[in-house]
Amino acid sequence: MEMTTALWSFALVVGLLTLTPGLDTALILRTAALGRRRQAWGVVLGIQTGTLVWGTLTSAGVTALLTASQVAYEVLRWGGAAYLVWMGIGMLRSRGDEAAVEEGPADGGFGYGWRRGTLTNLLNPKVGVFYVAVLPQFIPAGVPHFAAGVALTCVHVVEGVLWSAVLVGFAQAVRGWLRRPSARRLLDRVTGAVVVGFGVKLALSE
Repeated sequence: MEMTTALWSFALVVGLLTLTPGLDTALILRTAALGRRRQAWGVVLGIQTGTLVWGTLTSAGVTALLTASQVAYEVLRWGGAAYLVWMGIGMLRSRGDEAAVEEGPADGGFGYGWRRGTLTNLLNPKVGVFYVAVLPQFIPAGVPHFAAGVALTCVHVVEGVLWSAVLVGFAQAVRGWLRRPSARRLLDRVTGAVVVGFGVKLALSE
């Protein structure tokens, strides 16, 4: 398999994965729909930072420890599950008014969103296991393993940013509806339930 073919093949696989609705989609839509554009882009780039870290560690052979060490996987899994449940409960308890909408720092800005996106991604061991299982299959023989792995990961990051731009744009389009406190409460309830659900699913997964 040549590197060009590998890039296109990997782009197709992770492209389908990127388009599949999940936790990342819910967080980006919710943040952007509440009018926090800077924070939303912080979430986007935080998620992609986590993806780049997972891909780089996999290329270096580090994340193989997740599949080799049950203890390492369990610690990360339970830490991630606890973080998601805590974050989801915070959304479920939101009152939906302007004061309650703000979270974290007073400006709820880019840095806060970046930290949330990065932690959400890095505390999900399934992302690491996905890279351990999938990434090596697309690295052609005879090319530098680390450089090729990082290049493939960057393809995933670019696709993630492009799709996130679509999500942010869509969320901004429906922002007017969310000016009502009842609509914001509904958004927080739905997103909070999704996040808690992902946390519980992660905790119960083998």
